[in-house]
Amino acid sequence: MSGGRRVVAAICGALAMSAAAVSMHATAAEPAVAPVESSSAGDAWQFAITAYPTDVRGGEHYTSVVGVADHGSLHLEARHNYESVNATSAFVGWTFSGGDAIAWEVRPLLGGAWGSLRALVPAVEASVSAARFDAYVEAEYVHDHRARGDSYVYAWSELGFSPVEWLRLGIAGQRTRTYGNDRDFQRGPFVQFTVAKVTVGGYWFNPGSSEQVFVASLGVAF
Repeated sequence: MSGGRRVVAAICGALAMSAAAVSMHATAAEPAVAPVESSSAGDAWQFAITAYPTDVRGGEHYTSVVGVADHGSLHLEARHNYESVNATSAFVGWTFSGGDAIAWEVRPLLGGAWGSLRALVPAVEASVSAARFDAYVEAEYVHDHRARGDSYVYAWSELGFSPVEWLRLGIAGQRTRTYGNDRDFQRGPFVQFTVAKVTVGGYWFNPGSSEQVFVASLGVAF
């Protein structure tokens, strides 16, 4: 919705661990997955892991981790330090996609979180791309069973442009619980560089303010 705000994730096999909040019940501050490219890899499994070291000015620094596995339309996802610091979550979903000149994907997810919070988490991830432009959005409702007052809706969105194949830049926004500040909605620029199957990037929220949040990202697909 987390010095940088995203070091490489570690999850594979059963996808047992995985991105972002500053207090024990703060929301995530980065996307669970990168904007999806329309894909149809048949029956082959595809995996990706991403780490998000996060630097919160005047707050706690932490690293979120997200791991995903796709088999056809089946999508599995696991996260750590995402819904809350010291919380782990796992999801199962199904990917619907289509389009050619304008490609789109929609992925409903259902999962749960445990650790520093216990919650049922329905979610959705969606993307659309045309030529060198793309848009990505994800949203989830974290229903905390321990304290209903701590339940919340989290949203993350990106509008990206790729002038060349290996570079993507744009604007990101997130609605999250604040990192000890008064901002409910945060926005700022981002940049990503991709070489082969490795992607490195950074998100800078609230630039120029005393409530800045920087999220670095390091991911690998295999």
